[in-house]
Amino acid sequence: MKKTVVMGASPNKSRYSNLACIMLDQAGFEFVPVGIKKGEILGKSILDLRAKPPVAEVHTVTIYLNPTHQKEWYDYILSLHPKRLIFNPGAENMELGAMAGKQGIEVEYACNLVLLSTGQF
Repeated sequence: MKKTVVMGASPNKSRYSNLACIMLDQAGFEFVPVGIKKGEILGKSILDLRAKPPVAEVHTVTIYLNPTHQKEWYDYILSLHPKRLIFNPGAENMELGAMAGKQGIEVEYACNLVLLSTGQF
């Protein structure tokens, strides 16, 4: 299964990161919400990004953080050893993408919601 860390997860139901969690769940993928906002998504507590929570066996990290806020989390994101990083619209970051690529991580600049809804996830 493609365990997916949703980086920048929000309990706000109007946020795309929240919708991504719901769509991942509906498609049968395990998701781990990680963000700064406290709350829950589908009964799962959002893990505090500032604590850099360990997550094992990560397949994908899908990023919903503005690039200006990503730099302090580079080491954490890469420490999860994902097979793939997805930079959603507005989160595109060539610097982190290049770092990930050098570590053999697949990098996609795509919308997680579109990938899920078209069966390309």
